[in-house]
Amino acid sequence: MCSDITTIPNLGPATAAEFAKAGITTAEEIRALGAKEAYRRLLAAGTRPHFIGYYVLVMGLQGRPWNDCKGAEKATLRKEFDAIKAESFDAGRSELEEFMNRIGLVKPG
Repeated sequence: MCSDITTIPNLGPATAAEFAKAGITTAEEIRALGAKEAYRRLLAAGTRPHFIGYYVLVMGLQGRPWNDCKGAEKATLRKEFDAIKAESFDAGRSELEEFMNRIGLVKPG
């Protein structure tokens, strides 16, 4: 049986809509992918990176409230988030170039 994404603690309809844009429509898919890969897919689908969104996802997959993330654990998750963000975005590319890349347009060679 497939569960709605909103059955994962801390994830609501807006997050479920973002996951749907990434082709992820069930809680089971998110659990199978894990937080890091699921978040990578969100970014690849155009979701703007936001640290709180990442650690809310991590906490939810652990069945914990979002505000349970503190101290050293939060610092570790920040490093993970920064690494995922760095993999997903080219700092030298403008927002327009990033958008064009996402929709499949390339610069003329």
